[in-house]
Amino acid sequence: MKTSNQLTFSRRSFLKSTALASGGMLIGFNLFNACKEDAAPPIDISQLNFKDFNAFIKISDEGKVTIFSPNPEIGQGVKTSMPMLIAEELDVPWEDVYVVQGDYDPVNYTRQVAGGSQSIRLGWEPLRQTGATAKQMLVNAAAARWGVSASDCKAKVGVITNANGETLGYGDVVGDAATLEVPEDVKLKDPKDFTIIGKGKSNVDIDKIITGKPLYGLDYKEDGMKYASVLRPPAFGQVLESFDDTAAKNINGVTNIIKFGNKVAVIANSTWAAMKGKKALKANWAQDSDAESTKIHNEKLLGLLNGKDFETKRKDGNVKKAFAEADTVLERLYESPFLPHNCMEPMNFFANVTAEKIHLVGPIQTPEWTAGRVATLLDRDVKEIDLKMTRMGGGFGRRLYGDFALEAAEISNLAQLPIKVVFSREDDMAAGTYRPAIKYKIAAAIKDGKITGYHLKEAAINGNMYGLIPNFFPAGAIENYQVDVANYQSNITTGAWRAPYTNFLASAEQSFFDELAEVLEVDRIQLHLDLLQKVKGTTDERIEYSAERLEGVIKMVVDKSNWGKTKEGVYQGFSVYYCHNTHVAEVADIILENGIPVVKKVTCAVDCGIVVNPLGALNQIKGGIIDGIGHAMYGDLSFANGMPQSNNFNSYQLIRMDQTPEVDVHFIKNNLAPTGLGEPTLPPVGGAIANAIYAATGKRLTKQPYMSNMKMEKMVG
Repeated sequence: MKTSNQLTFSRRSFLKSTALASGGMLIGFNLFNACKEDAAPPIDISQLNFKDFNAFIKISDEGKVTIFSPNPEIGQGVKTSMPMLIAEELDVPWEDVYVVQGDYDPVNYTRQVAGGSQSIRLGWEPLRQTGATAKQMLVNAAAARWGVSASDCKAKVGVITNANGETLGYGDVVGDAATLEVPEDVKLKDPKDFTIIGKGKSNVDIDKIITGKPLYGLDYKEDGMKYASVLRPPAFGQVLESFDDTAAKNINGVTNIIKFGNKVAVIANSTWAAMKGKKALKANWAQDSDAESTKIHNEKLLGLLNGKDFETKRKDGNVKKAFAEADTVLERLYESPFLPHNCMEPMNFFANVTAEKIHLVGPIQTPEWTAGRVATLLDRDVKEIDLKMTRMGGGFGRRLYGDFALEAAEISNLAQLPIKVVFSREDDMAAGTYRPAIKYKIAAAIKDGKITGYHLKEAAINGNMYGLIPNFFPAGAIENYQVDVANYQSNITTGAWRAPYTNFLASAEQSFFDELAEVLEVDRIQLHLDLLQKVKGTTDERIEYSAERLEGVIKMVVDKSNWGKTKEGVYQGFSVYYCHNTHVAEVADIILENGIPVVKKVTCAVDCGIVVNPLGALNQIKGGIIDGIGHAMYGDLSFANGMPQSNNFNSYQLIRMDQTPEVDVHFIKNNLAPTGLGEPTLPPVGGAIANAIYAATGKRLTKQPYMSNMKMEKMVG
């Protein structure tokens, strides 16, 4: 039961903050030691008497501290890096930190979302204020007990000391502190005084991960739980007409079969029995809408690009006039396919729907949205939903949508049993939701050796680029600049995929600029630097990127990659991009082995402001680059008669271990607030590879995946 003082602390210290209310991340950790000088691990914290210090922090009389982490952990490291922010300002040693995953709680927490590389950026000040405010209240309580001024007391490593040298541990004063008035303003540390932020810290779950302890959704079990495998339409646009479950019911372990909507759930005592039962179902499907194919998609998208039905996202100057007066026009078409998300942990979720409540457990990037959708689906009050989050074995946007959670809730409601829905790999790849296929037509007008106009057209399946993307580079650098979009509405489900839209747009634009520099007969690096000079000092508030910060990463990557100075047989490609508030430049080194390009090294320069956890940051940067290489080189998902033509890794190629290059990472050092890292390093790498392959072969690649299209065109060999 929270006291009024504790609730007041929660509201005043956290929700009053504009940054937090719009997206604050409230996290949790346990401080095992150093809250008292004589405390010594190991300690069974489950036996300790914790007091609610506020809605987020608990401190025991022994000085141990628990802070709950409401944000989903998707592998991006927020369960490690965000507690570092609080530990820094609370002044406790990191080696004594233990992180606890919080539950879905819309009353006390806001923006419980994993997406958009926004967690650290939006949590930077609110979380530090959380730690600093708690520390100040503890200091105030100690000062009151001593009868001295709080300004004469200091707190460090969980111990409060007064001017006379007397000390009290946090646990000694937690009871008093929780009843005090919450300070309105607290002073945050100067970055030069950081002792935790900026130091590499291992993943707080690493021991459990490598020893196989339960962490992920697939690990979760409850007594009496049944497993469900769901038969979905084999092709998009199909409707279930009838089904025969005779053979499925005879599978050992199958306990029930339920039709819901356009699907059939096989319920069993194990995943094996459920999946085997699903395979034994005999279903008849009718095509309710057009059976789409990659051939149809290509025709539709090309038709849109060549048509006149566009929405203009940004228009500067007079593009039409610039092209009419141009000496030369360079125009290229860039194409990308659908892509599945390929999370190593297939989709899964647990639901137990009873008359009293709806209990949900599983890996989800959007717990609040999912809870609301489940409540609507079952016509229940959202307050009846108890949702607990597990660690996720990958997400990349796929776990934003929660369709698997809705399935679990609906099946549980119909069966009146605790149900865990588990996708097979084939289910995962065949059921959507995919990165949409997109085509870009990019044109530049050239007059007197200068770029006088730039026109980007996008044709996409289902949706178009975000409103901010037309304000990324080269917006502001070219006087006559226009971005137009069009889309084809498909029944194939699409959605966010790591670095939405920019994941291919960066490849297209940076490939185009590489060729543009060649046409202009100028240095490709200098072309970017010259364009950025035009942006410096701009008063255009629409511009999202910083010309100075882009210039910084360009110069750093040129230096660190030994641009233009590599040994014979090594070919380099350059790319630079801004997205998710972060500036990144990359250089890819490739060699030719039997005429086949092999990526040997990628040098990366990043400006993401203050690097909270360098070790975690390196993991994110390298993971994004390797993911980007794999999908740019190999990733492809085609359709025929409404069906995806790959449904497992035997026919869908992911990058292999022996295909991963060395990744050399360098950070721009500054004291600016941190920005995202989960996505920004993926978009530029496709362009860097394409440009390196051009340097090696003299062939321009405009269609992904590069390897299959190179083979089709017999470019090398």
